[in-house]
Amino acid sequence: MVMTSSRPYVVRALYEWIVDNNCTPYILVNAFEDGVEVPQEHVRDGQIVLNISPVAVSDLHLGNGGLNFEGRFGGVPKIVSVPMVAVCGIYAKENGQGMIFDPESTPPEPPEPKPTIAEGTTTLSPADKGRSFKPSLRIVK
Repeated sequence: MVMTSSRPYVVRALYEWIVDNNCTPYILVNAFEDGVEVPQEHVRDGQIVLNISPVAVSDLHLGNGGLNFEGRFGGVPKIVSVPMVAVCGIYAKENGQGMIFDPESTPPEPPEPKPTIAEGTTTLSPADKGRSFKPSLRIVK
């Protein structure tokens, strides 16, 4: 079964955790991802770090598809929109705790399993059927 991305759920949970601990949530964004709308003058090396704390932004919406808010950049209000796939990480400014995400890609479809004889199957002789087999451990130095 194909599941949706866990990234938006993790971002929301970490955002709440960071704010609950009186820290400042920062997100790292791939500014070149399709659909990213951020002030380009603040982009460095294709990335931008955004302060998304409740005191820094207004109308923050953390949805499954992305996040958007209104923020001020150099005193000028701007609307910011970031698809969730462009969020590279979320962390606390004060201590760096949070998470950096692997780039998302669509995983290949797994091949259909071929019916085979189970590996590691053993055949018990009539004399062995009454005995119980327990794993044995030994110390290796």
